Amino acid sequence: MFRSLSGLLALLLALPAAAFDFDDVARRAQKLADKPYERPDNRLPKVLADLSHEQYREIRFKPEAALWRGSRLPFELQFAHPGQYFNQALRVNLIGAEGVRPVPFSPEQFDYGRNNIDDDDLRDLFHAGLRVLHAGDGGAKSELLEFQGASYFRAAGRGQRYGLSARGLAIDTGELGGEEFPAFTEFWVEWPRAEDHQLTLYALLDSSRVAGAYQFRVRPGDSATIDVRARLFFRESVGKLGIAPLTSMYLYGENQPGTGGDYRPEVHKSDGLLLRTETEWIFRPLVNPRRLLITSFGAHNPRGFGLVQRDREFDHYEDLDARYDLRPSAWVEPGGDWGRGRVELVQIPSPDETNDNIVAYWVPEQPPQAGQVMDLAYSLRWEMRFPTQPALARVVQTRRGNGQRGADNELSFHIDFAGETLERLPPDTRLLAGVWIGDNGELLEREVQRNPVTRGWRVSLRVRRQDDSRPVEMRTVLRNGDDSVSETWAYILPPDARP
Repeated sequence: MFRSLSGLLALLLALPAAAFDFDDVARRAQKLADKPYERPDNRLPKVLADLSHEQYREIRFKPEAALWRGSRLPFELQFAHPGQYFNQALRVNLIGAEGVRPVPFSPEQFDYGRNNIDDDDLRDLFHAGLRVLHAGDGGAKSELLEFQGASYFRAAGRGQRYGLSARGLAIDTGELGGEEFPAFTEFWVEWPRAEDHQLTLYALLDSSRVAGAYQFRVRPGDSATIDVRARLFFRESVGKLGIAPLTSMYLYGENQPGTGGDYRPEVHKSDGLLLRTETEWIFRPLVNPRRLLITSFGAHNPRGFGLVQRDREFDHYEDLDARYDLRPSAWVEPGGDWGRGRVELVQIPSPDETNDNIVAYWVPEQPPQAGQVMDLAYSLRWEMRFPTQPALARVVQTRRGNGQRGADNELSFHIDFAGETLERLPPDTRLLAGVWIGDNGELLEREVQRNPVTRGWRVSLRVRRQDDSRPVEMRTVLRNGDDSVSETWAYILPPDARP
């Protein structure tokens, strides 16, 4: 075991050279898929496995130990320490002029804080995660990308806080038989040049039914962008495959106020699902249901989808620590022909904000079969204020309340649309609201009026629900004559939901 950064670098320079690219990872994934799955032994020493959340947070990577620290390179690499439930072994390699070099775990790179951990407990350990930092305009390094836990990763652009996560793959999410969590087991990172504006990483993914090769090209900026390429080899057939999965948190917000006495008006990392099909932009506000709620939108070759955080006003959250107003949206833009399928949204009941209870992904119409090889390409953008946005008015607020006094089965909805499309309309314009209500609801009243505060328009609906134990699907879109001037608001009222 190497106890210093100099010893680590000496090792990197001493090992034999080898060329390496995406095809090398794909060959390794294919070899894995040709053999029965071997569950890794991720047992940790008891002193690490028994760490509390607070104790684990005491273990910090030393910034001065980062790879490429002090060089003129635009990126740095840091690592996460194993402990608590972060027990997945992750091998990390560097690809440079000398070839491929492994980066061994070194306890000298970590500050253990107040934890009383003996060096003998740290023998033969592994990295539990990988972080990429980037130098901004002022030269200071800030976190750009983090991989930690199964196939989870997250990124942040300039001025953003880490928020929702992406995953390499999702299998059987929300199914009765339980979810399978593929995991990244090994990484290869290309040594950057001083003039590089992107960093390339490769990853090997494995689980009981699939092995895969991944390439990530990461570009920092106002929006952090990751171009993803993947090749998947299926050992067994998969019932429901989730491609480009996103995972976030929604506890409560404007359309579902909190009831626990929390001082914060809203608590969420994302407040809606946005989908672009060949013919329509659709926005679905998120909810925290009382029981599992799975909905989907069918599409052919989707133009993009994402979980978005549209509300950017600090006083709508009032949380100085979490700063939910600075959490990014994540937008998936497919590359190539994805064919027919659906964007599925899974919303899971959650009592607090520690659980990521929202998942969205693309499900192909034809599930993969044993022996099949699948190639994928897409880009991921981590954005702030509406860079991915239709040339239409957008939904900026949904509020839910009671219907008429004394009518328990009635609810009201007030949907605010805003955007330059509406601001440019002549003063004498009269807009209409196209409204559709599913068979478990009845539209009792609708009203469309200007909102002089936002310079947009508000649609107000009064709806009667027939059966409290079933959801109600609703849609509305603003129309100027025969033309749609807004995206489609597509709301689902969960069973047993109350104002």
